[in-house]
Amino acid sequence: MNKDEKLLYTKEKLMEATLHLMENREDPMQVTSREIASRAQVQPAMINYCFGSRENLIYATFQKEYLSFLQEEEIAKVLSSGLPPKEILKKIHFLVARCLVSNYKFTRAITSMVLFKRDLGKESFSYSYVKAHYQGRKTDEECKLIAYELSSMMQLLIYRKDEIKRDFGIDLDEEKALKHYIGMRVDLLLAE
Repeated sequence: MNKDEKLLYTKEKLMEATLHLMENREDPMQVTSREIASRAQVQPAMINYCFGSRENLIYATFQKEYLSFLQEEEIAKVLSSGLPPKEILKKIHFLVARCLVSNYKFTRAITSMVLFKRDLGKESFSYSYVKAHYQGRKTDEECKLIAYELSSMMQLLIYRKDEIKRDFGIDLDEEKALKHYIGMRVDLLLAE
């Protein structure tokens, strides 16, 4: 095995260990770098070498799982539906939100990374649909900001879903309430 193959193999082992530990721990924030490294049978320093930090490793692990979710038939069906961009955004954001709710341990663990450390220069998935919705009535920068707001607010509200249920009576674990909330957010942010 050459150096690049070893590095890729080590990254995979670290992500597999992270996934296992995150899924089997009540509080995923208690999963330590030492535990991950031990399960992966590598030195703890490999986490920083391969990913830069424990948080980046957790985020990369979630992204790998999340990206496989995006390949699912349901997503493809929405994208090829011919619906107006705003309706596609509602449906896609609902599916993503449902994924975040069903993977709540990971959602809690990655939210600070998504909100505070994510590279804003990378194009958002929602951007092209926001831009298509406005058809030149908003600048590219405005469309990018709206796309960022859509994803960030969704991430934050799902992170705080227990408090939202307690304080506002909205149960985001229920699909009907989640779909209603997502539709409302898209309508608010894509108002004319």
